[in-house]
Amino acid sequence: MANSDGSSAAQRRLAVLSSHLRSGTDGVLLAANDCSAADPRKSARGSAPSSGDQRAFPLRRQEELKWNAWGYADSGFRINDNGQIEFYGKRYPIGGQELPNLKDYLVEHLGLDESVYKPPRDYPDEASIAPPVVNKAFIADLQRRVKDMPQTSELLDRAVHSHGQTQEEMYAMYYGKLERYVDYIVWPGNHDEVVQIVECACAHNVCLIPCGGGTNVSGALMCPPEEKRMIVSVDMTKMNRVLWVDNENLTVHAEGGIIGQDLEHELGKLGFCTGHEPDSMELSSLGGWVATRASGMKKNVYGNIEDLVVRIRMVTPQGPMEKSCLSPRISVGPDIHHMMMGSEGMFGIVTEVTMKIRPVPPCRVYGSILFPDFTSGVGFMREIARQRCAPASIRLVDNEQFQLGQALKGPAGSMFTTWLDAMKKLYVLKFKGFDPMALTGCTLLFEGTKEEVDAQQRRVYSIASQFRGMVGGEENGRRGYLLTFLIAYIRDFGMQYLMVGDSFETSVPWSRVLSLCRNVKDCLRRECSKLSLVHAPLVSCRVTQTYDSGACIYFYMAINSKGLADPVASLDQLEHAARDEILSSGGSVSHHHGIGKIRKKWVKETLSEQGVEAIRALKKHFDPKNIFGMDNLLPKQ
Repeated sequence: MANSDGSSAAQRRLAVLSSHLRSGTDGVLLAANDCSAADPRKSARGSAPSSGDQRAFPLRRQEELKWNAWGYADSGFRINDNGQIEFYGKRYPIGGQELPNLKDYLVEHLGLDESVYKPPRDYPDEASIAPPVVNKAFIADLQRRVKDMPQTSELLDRAVHSHGQTQEEMYAMYYGKLERYVDYIVWPGNHDEVVQIVECACAHNVCLIPCGGGTNVSGALMCPPEEKRMIVSVDMTKMNRVLWVDNENLTVHAEGGIIGQDLEHELGKLGFCTGHEPDSMELSSLGGWVATRASGMKKNVYGNIEDLVVRIRMVTPQGPMEKSCLSPRISVGPDIHHMMMGSEGMFGIVTEVTMKIRPVPPCRVYGSILFPDFTSGVGFMREIARQRCAPASIRLVDNEQFQLGQALKGPAGSMFTTWLDAMKKLYVLKFKGFDPMALTGCTLLFEGTKEEVDAQQRRVYSIASQFRGMVGGEENGRRGYLLTFLIAYIRDFGMQYLMVGDSFETSVPWSRVLSLCRNVKDCLRRECSKLSLVHAPLVSCRVTQTYDSGACIYFYMAINSKGLADPVASLDQLEHAARDEILSSGGSVSHHHGIGKIRKKWVKETLSEQGVEAIRALKKHFDPKNIFGMDNLLPKQ
C-alpha cells in the first residue's frame, strides 16, 4: 500500500518517467529500494538475479491501483474547491498543481459541463455479478499439485481481473457491468507452477485467461459471455524476477510477469536497459509485450519487441515450447517465436523471456521542434526516416494535441509554464508567421555518447530547418513525453462528465500518411454529425514511430455523450467507421495494440483466408480443448 506522503511510491516510478522529467546522465535510471537476492554471490550468467521484491504494484493490485480505471489510486484529475482542474497525488511532477487552462480547453473542445458530474461506483455491484462458476475438482487438484499458491474468488479480485482498458470496459466498471466475470484467480510463482496450472485445467476442462499488467486496449481480457466453464485468471505478476543477466552477451532472462518499470529498475542497477518503452511501461508486463507484439517509443535505436527477443518460454496445453539455444539467429524453418508473439494468450502462457540489453546511454538529451503545420512536420519525419538518422524517439503531434499540451501547463512559475513565453510567442506567431490554429510540435529524445548526441542534434535540426521547423528547446521536449502518461487519466476524468473517448492506431506507407490522417478525421466528423451530438467531437492524431517505408499513426477521439442513449455503443460505432476508413486509406488494422476481440472482423481482410486458417490450425494443435478460450484474434467461422 502506498504511504501517505508518497515518498516510497515515488521511489518506484518507472525508469523512463524518471529520466524524462529530470536532467542528468548518470547510469542509474531510477532510485529504489534494493531488491537483490539475499545471497550476494553472482549467478552463473554473471550478475545477481533479483528477488522480485521491487514491485510496480502489489499482488492484489487494487490495494494500489484503481480497480475500475487506469493507473494508481492516489493519482488523477479532479475539479478542486477552487473550481479548477488539478492533478492530485505525488507520483508525477504535475501532482498537486492546478491547471487553469485545462478546464477552458475541455469546455471549448468538448463542452465540459460540471453540472452533469456522475461519480463512479466505489465497489462492484454485488447484486449484478453472478456467483462464480466453481469446479471443485480443479481447485482440489491444483491445491494438491502446488502448495501455498495464492488463490481467490473474492468479488473485487474477480472484477479487477475481468477487464482491460478500453472505454467499453472502463464505462462498465464505472457505471454498469460486464457480461461475464472471471470465477477464480491464481498467482503462480514460477514456470513449473504454470505447467501445473495448465495441466490441471486440461484435466478438468477449465478455461484459462493469462493476465499481466491488465493494460490492453483490445478487449483481450474480457471473458466470452457464452463461456459456461469455470474461468480462471492466471495472474502472472508474482513471477517478476530477473533470473540472470549476461554481461558479455548483453542479454537478460526474466519472468514473464515482471512489469516494465521493475525490469528497467533491476537492469539500471547493473548499468543496463532494454530500451523497450511502450506508453504503458509503468504498468504493462514483459509477457504482455510478447503476446501483443508490442512497440516502444525508442524503437528507432532498440527495436520493437520482435527485434529484442532472443528466446521465449511458453506453456501450452500440449506442453512447454521454447528454442534450445540462445544464438542470435538460426535457420530452422519458420521461426516459432513468431507463433508466440502476437498470439494474445490463445496458445498458452509466456513464462520466461530472454531479451537483448544495452548499456545505459551516458548521454540523454530531449528536444522539440515547432512546425507551421502538420504537412511540414510529416515532410520532416519522412526525410528523417529516408536518411535513417532518427533519434531514439521522435513524435509529431497535430495541432489539436499541441493545444492539449498547452492546456496542461501549470500556473506561471511552475515547471509547466507554457511552451512559449511572451517574447517567443510573438516571434513564432508574428515574425515566423505560424498560425496558432495550425502549428504542430515534434518531441525528440537523443541517446548515446555526448559526441553522438551532439552530431545527431545538428543533423536533425538542420533537416528541420528545411521544413521551416523552429527549435523549441529541451524542456519542452521533456514535458511533451509526460502527456503520454496522463492521457488515460484525462479519459477517466472526462467519463465523470459524460465525455467518452478512446485511442486507436495504425501503420501506413509514407505516401499515404497525410491522406489517411485527413480521411479518418473527416470520417469521424461525418459520423458524429449523424449522432446529433451536443458538441463537436475532438479528433487528433500523432506520428509516433517511423520506418523506412512508413509510420505509425496514433489517433485519439472523444465526444460529449450527453443525450446519447448508449454512449459506449455510439463510440464503438465511430471507431468501426474509422477502422474501415483506415483500411480503405491504405493503413493496417493495428500497429501494436493487437486484435483482441474488438478488431477481429478485419483480420481476414488483412491476413487473407489462408492466413487466418493457418493461425486456426496452430490453435487447434496447441489447444485442441480450447483451454485458453478467451476468444481473441480469430474471427468466428
